[in-house]
Amino acid sequence: MTAKQAKGNAAEAAAAQMLVARGLRVIERNFRVKGGEIDLVCRDGATTVFVEVRLRTRQDYGGAAASITAAKQRRLILAARHWLARHGETPCRFDAVLSDGETFEWIRDAFRPD
Repeated sequence: MTAKQAKGNAAEAAAAQMLVARGLRVIERNFRVKGGEIDLVCRDGATTVFVEVRLRTRQDYGGAAASITAAKQRRLILAARHWLARHGETPCRFDAVLSDGETFEWIRDAFRPD
């Protein structure tokens, strides 16, 4: 594992802890399908929450929020559709947890599928 991967894993673990502390339940981590991956799948009541965790220690190119491009959103939506097909359709939303390496920001409904 590279140093970058280790930092990413640590950010995902910290994001999961933060979400649990705020009432969500983590039900799966790093769900992968061909063409997409979801960092965290959580439950918020009856809603399935697909969470993208972004760590950017530098603000080049707009930082963590700007790194969730339209192409990245399409890959997340693709993976979410696969997850829902396997586990059952439920109301869902896409959240993001953004970090600069020290602080974390949770954005509910970061984007919506078209």
